[in-house]
Amino acid sequence: MNTKIFVAGGSGFLGQRVVKKLAEQGLVYCQTSLEQGVDFRDFNQTLNYFKQEKPTQVINCAAFVGGIKFGLDRAGEIFYNNSLISANLIEAARQVAVERFINPISNCSYPNVGERKFTEADWWQGPLDESVMVYGMCRKMSWVQAYAYHKQYGLNFINLLVPNMYGPGDHFAEVRSHALGALVMKICQAKKENLPAVAVWGTGRPVREWQYVDDTAEIIIRSLTIEPFIEPVNIGVGQGVSIKELAELIKKLAGYQGQLVFDATKPDGAPYKAMDISRAENIFGSLPKTDLREGVKLTIEYYNKKFS
Repeated sequence: MNTKIFVAGGSGFLGQRVVKKLAEQGLVYCQTSLEQGVDFRDFNQTLNYFKQEKPTQVINCAAFVGGIKFGLDRAGEIFYNNSLISANLIEAARQVAVERFINPISNCSYPNVGERKFTEADWWQGPLDESVMVYGMCRKMSWVQAYAYHKQYGLNFINLLVPNMYGPGDHFAEVRSHALGALVMKICQAKKENLPAVAVWGTGRPVREWQYVDDTAEIIIRSLTIEPFIEPVNIGVGQGVSIKELAELIKKLAGYQGQLVFDATKPDGAPYKAMDISRAENIFGSLPKTDLREGVKLTIEYYNKKFS
């Protein structure tokens, strides 16, 4: 059977980068999204697309997600949309007998385990932070479905636990963005408008791991050819940076001369999110790790070119 790779959510932030890499490697693929006319919340639409395209492998880049405020304000929509998207894509993949389903899962699905790197053994060791509980549990349940379908139907999966992503093409909006994209937007706007200060949500103390989106896409492409395994595996850079340090880096690289004002009345979210990637390094070999400074520089350049 000839390989054909379906990228669900191919018009999104991660999906676009995955599609670009597939095209560069000359691999046969198809891609669609809600924006392009297929609503994965509708099972009939989803199944009809699978039957029409007959993919042999699936990469799920489709999600309804945003930053902390987005998650708190739209919890019901996040639960409904993401539950249906994952359930329908995996069931449609089963019905057309795909060979492999690659399932990226946000690391917000980890519980709070203290200020140390998360290992895969920590994944079920407690409740999730309230700020990300709904989305994190939806992504966790996508693994439960993967486990169930592997056990009963033999469907093969690669489940990748992924940190926050950033880079050109990200969302740049205070509500929809994750912290890095929102900070790039606010600091670049402040510089353009010569504002004296930029407000940063929270205390600045929380630690986050950031992976350049092209690096995530590269690991996903590698997942097409490795031996499948059902247990989730951490991918990323293996270290975190505080929001304060991140904001100061963006300020410096953007050339902004004003002040950063941390608003402690706004929620911090989980105190620490960074992962141990030793298992992934055993599976994939060396992982791509774009330097944070270089990645932020490219993100700022993209933002200024697109929105100036």
